[in-house]
Amino acid sequence: MFLKTITYTWLIIAAFTTVSNANPERWSLEWPETDFTRTTIVEWSEIQSGGPPKDGIPAISHPNFHSIEVDQGISDREPVITVNLSGSVARAYPIRYLVWHEIVNDTLSEIPIVVTFCPLCNSALVFDRRLDHDVLEFGVSGMLRNSDMIMFDRQTESWWQQAIGLGIVGAFSSSQLVQIPSWMESFGEFKAQNPEGLVMAEPNFRRRYGANPYRNYDSSDRPFLYRGELPPHGIHPLMRVVRVGANAWPMERLMANGILTEGNVTLTWEQGQASALDSQNIAEGRDVGSVRVRDKLGRDLPHDVMFAFAFHAFFPDGNWMLGSD
Repeated sequence: MFLKTITYTWLIIAAFTTVSNANPERWSLEWPETDFTRTTIVEWSEIQSGGPPKDGIPAISHPNFHSIEVDQGISDREPVITVNLSGSVARAYPIRYLVWHEIVNDTLSEIPIVVTFCPLCNSALVFDRRLDHDVLEFGVSGMLRNSDMIMFDRQTESWWQQAIGLGIVGAFSSSQLVQIPSWMESFGEFKAQNPEGLVMAEPNFRRRYGANPYRNYDSSDRPFLYRGELPPHGIHPLMRVVRVGANAWPMERLMANGILTEGNVTLTWEQGQASALDSQNIAEGRDVGSVRVRDKLGRDLPHDVMFAFAFHAFFPDGNWMLGSD
């Protein structure tokens, strides 16, 4: 059980975690540039402190990269977020770094992107940082909503919901980031498919890269700091689901079939990727496999592999793709 195997890092986080006051004036001293009069939030009590303050989890900007031949100690089983845009060499962003930093601001094919990973929701999404005539740079606010990371942009200090790329507080409230196709796969898969590919270099921070600060989280009974409704159909809240738009395929169903084609979407699953949220060392995590989502022409589609509770929280009217009885 997760609470019995909680790591020292989680104890520190829990010790400083508080449920935020429903009055947003509480945050005005830490967020003087944020316009709290502009918001999509109905219930401010949904927003909680995750423990660390603003920038307490340091985002990475302008990362360095190595060729895949450079040994950084990354196991072939370890998960990476792959971004492969036309006109650019494919890049891998190892979860061993993102589990400690959660956000990477980068530029690929002259497109400014933000690579994000919320460990509490297992949500790994890549967005275009351009909005109207602005290029945004993102940081980690230290706040959570439905256990999902709230990002902020350094230009206006607006708050953004990571799982859906939506501005929820501030000047960019109601603004929508454009999601860029990306996927999580094992580092071994990335290397096999991209012999000329680049992998993000280890950041210059004192962190236990390769270790998992959320040990046994994805086998726990309940999500951390989540007070919302649990998923329907008897689906475990921490089961991974593949979200495409407002549709969610339970991972168990995809694993049992290997490939599913429904409508104009084809999902495939292959073994070989370790869970980053299981064992103390990421490389030793149980096999959760890798997912690709493509359209009928074989093009990669934006999607997410997130926990079921998070899908239900942000898509309460979403479709559960359970198949025929």
